Amino acid sequence: MTAPHRTALPADSGILSPVRAGTPVEEATGDLAWLQAMLDAETALARAQARLGTLPRQAAAVLTRLGRADRFDLRALALASRETANPVVGLVAAFSAVVAEEDPAAAEYVHRGSTSQDIFDTGAMLVAARALDLVLADLRTTAEELGRLAAAHRDTPMAGRTLALHAVPTTFGLKVAGWRQLVLESAERLARVRASLPVSLGGAAGTLAGYLQYAALDSASGGVDPGEYTDGLVTAYAEETGLARPGLPWHALRTPLADLGAALAHTAGALGKIAVDVQVLSRTEIGEAAEPAPAGRGASSAMPHKRNPVLATLIRSAALQVPVLAAGLTQCLTSEDERSGGVWHAEWALLREALRLTGGAAHCAVELARGLAVHPERMRANLALTSGALVSERIAATLAPRLGKAAAKQLLSRAAASAAGEGLPLRDVLAELPELQGVFDKEQLDELLDPTRYTGAAGVLVDRALDGHGHLRRD
Repeated sequence: MTAPHRTALPADSGILSPVRAGTPVEEATGDLAWLQAMLDAETALARAQARLGTLPRQAAAVLTRLGRADRFDLRALALASRETANPVVGLVAAFSAVVAEEDPAAAEYVHRGSTSQDIFDTGAMLVAARALDLVLADLRTTAEELGRLAAAHRDTPMAGRTLALHAVPTTFGLKVAGWRQLVLESAERLARVRASLPVSLGGAAGTLAGYLQYAALDSASGGVDPGEYTDGLVTAYAEETGLARPGLPWHALRTPLADLGAALAHTAGALGKIAVDVQVLSRTEIGEAAEPAPAGRGASSAMPHKRNPVLATLIRSAALQVPVLAAGLTQCLTSEDERSGGVWHAEWALLREALRLTGGAAHCAVELARGLAVHPERMRANLALTSGALVSERIAATLAPRLGKAAAKQLLSRAAASAAGEGLPLRDVLAELPELQGVFDKEQLDELLDPTRYTGAAGVLVDRALDGHGHLRRD
């Protein structure tokens, strides 16, 4: 029987993950980016060893010049990794061959004293650092846009909703200030994690024995001090990669991945809060806000009239996925021995997808915050839907000194229920209550029932959040 013809498999197109398709983070976390990061880890190691005099500087220069991802066959490396359970073994062989073609002596210094996990984990941290730089830039831009939006709508009244129902009035500015606060908190967490992403340097089992053995062979004196050399090597490696220096080798101590996952989950969740609020406000019967909608965006395959909230949908999809991925990364803390057979390997796809989804959501959030259309007239119309019941809390509080807190609340509960049941404004029901005869005149009652005059400290809270100027803090 003739075997079916097989065409080359395409790269991951993102067709099942539109939130990251075509965004900068997609390229920063793609296969080519991972391959380049591993090569960067290899060449940085060579330069670090050369700085300590245990590897020829000329060899380090050759490795650095030839360590380009476009020289390698990604698919061949992926297939080769099935035989070794990680991509580094095949990469080292391929890299050595590339270097040997130009400088056979330099090829002897590829992966000198190293191990697969050092290179892969350092490469993973480089990918994460580069992806986080993109995410952080988008979060800062989003926060700037939300700051402007909050300042513009500092006093725009709207219905506050709890458990899906109208509660008491608030302002759109305060809602947006809350969104901005979440974004800033996420940026702070991610920046802290970004600054602490460490190089991985431990050798086969965390003792750095291989590095020391080769250093002794290659040093001019024929020997090295273990403490002094390993201290210098870790420092030089961190400087060459731009990553942090770890306290100990972390082959089996997976805190960096767990911390990174947690920060990404918080970020995706924070952006998801914005997205779900925008979806609610965009409902046809609410209509208080709408996404920016360039021509063709949000179209339905069946309903020509629809303009779906695409950005919010994409962001929310990421917010639902990233915490699950982060939980998987946290679970990988339970790694046995000095290297796990399966736990380490399970982290890779989880990390990449968490970076991709969070980065895609952050990129969508910039456009959403920048182009969000706000409809204050709809907010005012919705404030009037309950005919004054939205401020029943205010009336009850005003009557508490006269009737007692519990009695006042019971009175307003009965009045609100009567108004809703009879389809009457709360004002009319209150005006007829015997207990309130002579308590309020018409003007007082109208003022107390005006929802735009019962937004509490919303404006002050917006000012406080924006530092009184409607701009981000710079300190």
